[in-house]
Amino acid sequence: MRFSGRRITGLWGGFMVAVLMTGCAGDGARGGRAAVVEAGLSQLGSPYRYGGADPATGFDCSGLTHHVHGVAGVSIPRVSVAQFKQARRVSARHPRAGDLVFFRIGPGVHHVGLMVDGERFVHASSGSGEVRLARLDTPYWQSRYLGAGTYFH
Repeated sequence: MRFSGRRITGLWGGFMVAVLMTGCAGDGARGGRAAVVEAGLSQLGSPYRYGGADPATGFDCSGLTHHVHGVAGVSIPRVSVAQFKQARRVSARHPRAGDLVFFRIGPGVHHVGLMVDGERFVHASSGSGEVRLARLDTPYWQSRYLGAGTYFH
Protein backbone atom coordinates (compact mmCIF):
# COMPACT_ATOMS: atom_id res chain seq x y z
CA MET A 1 0.00 0.00 0.00
CA ARG A 2 1.23 3.48 -0.75
CA PHE A 3 0.05 5.16 2.46
CA SER A 4 0.57 4.54 6.15
CA GLY A 5 -2.29 2.90 8.01
CA ARG A 6 -3.05 6.12 9.91
CA ARG A 7 -3.49 8.15 6.72
CA ILE A 8 -5.66 5.53 5.02
CA THR A 9 -7.95 5.26 8.03
CA GLY A 10 -8.47 9.03 8.23
CA LEU A 11 -8.89 9.48 4.49
CA TRP A 12 -11.07 6.41 3.97
CA GLY A 13 -13.11 6.95 7.09
CA GLY A 14 -14.02 10.54 6.27
CA PHE A 15 -14.84 9.87 2.65
CA MET A 16 -16.80 6.71 3.24
CA VAL A 17 -18.91 8.26 6.01
CA ALA A 18 -19.72 11.18 3.69
CA VAL A 19 -20.55 8.84 0.81
CA LEU A 20 -22.73 6.53 2.88
CA MET A 21 -24.57 9.41 4.55
CA THR A 22 -25.60 10.78 1.17
CA GLY A 23 -27.52 7.59 0.55
CA CYS A 24 -25.60 6.57 -2.52
CA ALA A 25 -24.20 3.27 -1.27
CA GLY A 26 -26.92 1.19 -2.90
CA ASP A 27 -26.95 2.97 -6.27
CA GLY A 28 -26.04 0.55 -9.05
CA ALA A 29 -24.24 -2.78 -9.12
CA ARG A 30 -22.13 -3.97 -6.18
CA GLY A 31 -22.42 -0.76 -4.20
CA GLY A 32 -22.53 1.68 -7.11
CA ARG A 33 -21.30 5.14 -6.17
CA ALA A 34 -19.67 4.04 -2.93
CA ALA A 35 -17.81 1.23 -4.70
CA VAL A 36 -16.58 3.58 -7.45
CA VAL A 37 -15.38 6.15 -4.90
CA GLU A 38 -13.66 3.45 -2.83
CA ALA A 39 -11.96 2.07 -5.94
CA GLY A 40 -10.84 5.56 -6.98
CA LEU A 41 -9.41 6.37 -3.57
CA SER A 42 -7.58 3.04 -3.48
CA GLN A 43 -5.53 4.22 -6.48
CA LEU A 44 -4.17 7.40 -4.83
CA GLY A 45 -0.44 7.53 -5.47
CA SER A 46 -0.57 5.16 -8.46
CA PRO A 47 1.68 6.35 -11.29
CA TYR A 48 0.42 8.34 -14.25
CA ARG A 49 0.95 6.58 -17.58
CA TYR A 50 -0.40 7.85 -20.89
CA GLY A 51 -2.81 5.23 -22.23
CA GLY A 52 -2.68 3.38 -18.90
CA ALA A 53 -5.69 1.60 -17.45
CA ASP A 54 -4.13 -0.85 -15.02
CA PRO A 55 -3.22 -0.51 -11.33
CA ALA A 56 -0.01 -2.49 -11.88
CA THR A 57 1.40 -0.13 -14.52
CA GLY A 58 -0.45 3.17 -14.08
CA PHE A 59 -3.35 5.20 -15.38
CA ASP A 60 -4.22 8.11 -17.58
CA CYS A 61 -7.33 10.06 -16.57
CA SER A 62 -9.92 8.09 -18.52
CA GLY A 63 -8.16 4.81 -17.81
CA LEU A 64 -8.63 5.50 -14.11
CA THR A 65 -12.34 6.31 -14.41
CA HIS A 66 -12.88 3.32 -16.72
CA HIS A 67 -11.08 0.99 -14.29
CA VAL A 68 -12.87 2.13 -11.12
CA HIS A 69 -16.29 1.90 -12.75
CA GLY A 70 -15.41 -1.61 -13.91
CA VAL A 71 -14.47 -2.58 -10.34
CA ALA A 72 -17.98 -1.49 -9.33
CA GLY A 73 -19.53 -3.53 -12.15
CA VAL A 74 -20.41 -0.53 -14.33
CA SER A 75 -19.33 -0.47 -17.98
CA ILE A 76 -18.32 2.93 -19.37
CA PRO A 77 -16.39 3.95 -22.51
CA ARG A 78 -12.59 3.95 -22.31
CA VAL A 79 -11.75 7.49 -23.50
CA SER A 80 -12.72 10.80 -21.88
CA VAL A 81 -14.53 12.29 -24.89
CA ALA A 82 -16.77 9.22 -25.17
CA GLN A 83 -17.30 9.18 -21.39
CA PHE A 84 -18.44 12.82 -21.62
CA LYS A 85 -20.77 12.20 -24.57
CA GLN A 86 -22.42 9.09 -23.10
CA ALA A 87 -22.75 10.12 -19.43
CA ARG A 88 -26.11 11.34 -18.20
CA ARG A 89 -25.74 15.05 -17.42
CA VAL A 90 -26.02 16.13 -13.79
CA SER A 91 -25.90 19.54 -12.10
CA ALA A 92 -22.55 21.06 -12.98
CA ARG A 93 -22.71 23.12 -9.78
CA HIS A 94 -23.46 20.21 -7.47
CA PRO A 95 -21.79 16.99 -8.64
CA ARG A 96 -22.12 14.10 -6.17
CA ALA A 97 -19.70 11.45 -5.05
CA GLY A 98 -19.35 8.98 -7.95
CA ASP A 99 -20.10 11.56 -10.66
CA LEU A 100 -17.53 12.27 -13.35
CA VAL A 101 -16.27 15.81 -13.89
CA PHE A 102 -14.94 16.86 -17.29
CA PHE A 103 -12.44 19.53 -18.31
CA ARG A 104 -10.92 20.96 -21.47
CA ILE A 105 -7.22 21.43 -20.76
CA GLY A 106 -6.10 22.27 -24.28
CA PRO A 107 -7.22 22.23 -27.91
CA GLY A 108 -8.73 18.80 -28.44
CA VAL A 109 -7.48 17.62 -25.03
CA HIS A 110 -10.03 16.57 -22.43
CA HIS A 111 -9.56 15.48 -18.83
CA VAL A 112 -11.85 13.54 -16.50
CA GLY A 113 -11.95 12.97 -12.76
CA LEU A 114 -14.18 11.18 -10.26
CA MET A 115 -15.91 13.15 -7.51
CA VAL A 116 -15.25 11.67 -4.07
CA ASP A 117 -17.36 14.19 -2.15
CA GLY A 118 -19.01 17.53 -2.89
CA GLU A 119 -15.70 19.37 -3.30
CA ARG A 120 -12.90 17.01 -4.33
CA PHE A 121 -12.20 14.67 -7.18
CA VAL A 122 -9.61 11.97 -7.78
CA HIS A 123 -7.79 12.01 -11.11
CA ALA A 124 -4.68 10.75 -12.86
CA SER A 125 -2.53 13.85 -13.18
CA SER A 126 0.17 14.01 -15.84
CA GLY A 127 1.53 17.13 -14.14
CA SER A 128 2.17 15.44 -10.80
CA GLY A 129 2.81 12.03 -12.36
CA GLU A 130 0.33 10.21 -10.15
CA VAL A 131 -3.28 9.66 -9.14
CA ARG A 132 -4.19 12.40 -6.69
CA LEU A 133 -6.98 14.47 -5.20
CA ALA A 134 -7.85 17.97 -6.40
CA ARG A 135 -10.46 20.56 -5.46
CA LEU A 136 -13.08 21.41 -8.07
CA ASP A 137 -13.36 24.99 -6.83
CA THR A 138 -9.77 26.05 -7.64
CA PRO A 139 -9.33 28.69 -10.36
CA TYR A 140 -7.33 26.26 -12.54
CA TRP A 141 -10.07 23.62 -12.67
CA GLN A 142 -12.99 26.09 -12.73
CA SER A 143 -11.61 27.86 -15.81
CA ARG A 144 -11.44 24.53 -17.68
CA TYR A 145 -14.64 22.92 -16.35
CA LEU A 146 -17.03 21.51 -18.98
CA GLY A 147 -19.56 19.88 -16.67
CA ALA A 148 -20.49 16.71 -14.82
CA GLY A 149 -22.08 13.42 -15.75
CA THR A 150 -22.90 10.07 -14.27
CA TYR A 151 -23.46 6.44 -15.16
CA PHE A 152 -25.70 5.92 -12.11
CA HIS A 153 -29.44 6.56 -11.72
